[in-house]
Amino acid sequence: MKIPDHNVDVTSLLKLNTNDAQEFFCGVGSALINVTVTYPVNKIIFRQILENISAAGAIRQLSKEGPRLLYRGMLPPLCQKTISLSLMFSIYEGCKERLYFLTNDRATASLCAAFFAGTVEAAFMPLERVQTLLQDWRYHNKFKNTPQAFSLLLRQYGLAECYRGLVPIIFRNGLSNIFFFSLRNQAMQYIDKENSMLANFMTGAVIGGITSTVFYPMNVIKIHMQSKIGGDFEKFTKCCKEVYISRDRKIGSFYKGVQLNFVRSFISWGVINASYYALKQLC
Repeated sequence: MKIPDHNVDVTSLLKLNTNDAQEFFCGVGSALINVTVTYPVNKIIFRQILENISAAGAIRQLSKEGPRLLYRGMLPPLCQKTISLSLMFSIYEGCKERLYFLTNDRATASLCAAFFAGTVEAAFMPLERVQTLLQDWRYHNKFKNTPQAFSLLLRQYGLAECYRGLVPIIFRNGLSNIFFFSLRNQAMQYIDKENSMLANFMTGAVIGGITSTVFYPMNVIKIHMQSKIGGDFEKFTKCCKEVYISRDRKIGSFYKGVQLNFVRSFISWGVINASYYALKQLC
């Protein structure tokens, strides 16, 4: 988006425009492509985190369950990722332009827009919450599918249960957005001027892989919180302590599955970034 002239009327600047819509639909398209490709790898990582087992052990578990259950729980991340990426790109780009108009500071506008986009995404975390329950083998008999899981959670536990684990998600989304967009903005100054798909893929892949690795412990805490249903909501610090103690007091235990997660994120964010820019050129 072009940075607006500071003589532009503030009211007209705050209105939604075609650029906002373009960013939104590019995010939708890139999310649909990404989730379809990377979901099986994500499920292996989830089992590693939940069961504290190796990648080979997680693959053996899924093999025993059979191909029918391999894509079980994909609808929530498909919906969640579609919504979150469309909001991530559209809110970031839209807020960055508008905040620069107000602050006249590019760096501050970019950082604030990135964090705000991440916190808005957290509003849709019930989809991520249900995905966690559907992927957990202990709830295979309790929850049949996404609509039934939502219905049971709301009926028996209330809306608040859908937001269990909100704090680590806000930390993860907000800070990782700042990390991702800051590095991507720097990288875009050095990649080839032709804006090739390969260059966009590698830019997104490397930055996404690094970002996901840095904030990986937030996923461990989030899954630990969300694998429970009912009862008191654990505080973030208490949950961190519980995981640390239960896993032999080793910091490395917070990174169980991080290798495969890096591979998944490398592919995932490469696909997202490349498809985002490809779709943007078509719009």
